[in-house]
Amino acid sequence: MSLVPARTAPTTPYTFEKSRAAFARALNVIPSGIYGHQGPTEGCYIPQTSFPLFSSRAEGTRFWDLDDNEYIDYMCGYGPNVLGYGDPDVDAAAAKQARLEDVVTIPSAIMVDFAELLVDTVASADWAFFAKNGGDATTLAVLTARAATRRKKIVFINGFYHGVAPWTQKLDYPGVLEEEVANNLYVDFNDLPALERLFSEHRGSIAGLIAQPYMHGNFTDNTLPEAGYWQAVRALCDAHGVVLIVDDVRAGFRLDLAGSDHYFGFKADLICFCKALANGYNVSALCGRESLKDTVSSLHYTGSYWMSAIPFAAGIATLTKLKQLDAPAQFQRLGTELTTGLVQAGAEHGFSLIASGAPALFYLRIADDDSLMLHQEWVAECVRRGVFFTSHHNHFLNAALTQNDITRTLEIAHEAFGIVRSHHPELELTA
Repeated sequence: MSLVPARTAPTTPYTFEKSRAAFARALNVIPSGIYGHQGPTEGCYIPQTSFPLFSSRAEGTRFWDLDDNEYIDYMCGYGPNVLGYGDPDVDAAAAKQARLEDVVTIPSAIMVDFAELLVDTVASADWAFFAKNGGDATTLAVLTARAATRRKKIVFINGFYHGVAPWTQKLDYPGVLEEEVANNLYVDFNDLPALERLFSEHRGSIAGLIAQPYMHGNFTDNTLPEAGYWQAVRALCDAHGVVLIVDDVRAGFRLDLAGSDHYFGFKADLICFCKALANGYNVSALCGRESLKDTVSSLHYTGSYWMSAIPFAAGIATLTKLKQLDAPAQFQRLGTELTTGLVQAGAEHGFSLIASGAPALFYLRIADDDSLMLHQEWVAECVRRGVFFTSHHNHFLNAALTQNDITRTLEIAHEAFGIVRSHHPELELTA
């Protein structure tokens, strides 16, 4: 029996005339029009003609584009809006702080309040150091590992993403020098024998291992850790004196408010947070063990707005509300219902939709076509009817998501699968 009754009246597809006009203006004055992975050339928005390019407003779990098309948003600003856009409690806390002070010559004491809350919340945290972007936190983590061990090499997991600083990039990327990546070592996720060999071959020269709590790269199914993997990695790092860094920028506070390392049953030496830390207000944090506190203190690392007080107030309100809601449990329940319904909607039209990763930040892929074209077609039909997925990136939930949002999402997904099926009568039913 279907969980998703198909609508009798088809949904009118959106058009994007105002977005296209704004993008034409942008190309004249902004490199690429929209740069980075949010631009139309980076692979997440395919086919480009089926996606809006600029938003005009946002509220709760929805945003509207320049053409006033409305979307149920499963990207959450690429993660930050963990409570939904314009959460009233977070915005009230930020506004209250704004009336007092923000960027001042000396820090506001609310920075201490926020650090104390993080130390009380995150299981592996004895201290917190604040910055602005996830890349600030991962870069500080690597600096700390090298300073603490007086070693150069850093181990990466193949398929990683830790920001855009030169040390995080590949040698063939424009502008990256050989010296900047010369001390990077690479190993596959879940491959403990390979990691053991790498540690042995470079004994005494590895400063740190940096990894996301599970693999949620682009253009590939997400991969969860095998049983005992993280505990074995922890033991190897201890045996070789390697600093274990968890990049929790993307998954942080959606799996477990105590940190994703806590969720998977181990303890990081350093853990990096950003996206869900303050519901869209600009702040990131590196947290860590007491043994590394003096090392962090010795580093020269700061920025013009890193002690801005408003994001600290927003962060306190965000973590407090996430605790009140038991948000990770909510994400697990709603995300499981959503992804199960999407998979069933695909199956009813003969498509094998794969939903991988954690339900709180899931990855979708239609498995019936290695070219990925079918998946892109289906996502495009969803977007043009008001459900904002991206073609090849993991998705995020927020706590504003309602049962009605999920029901409507599944209706649109069902309709979109039917349209793709009608375009491909040559395909055999596989699901």
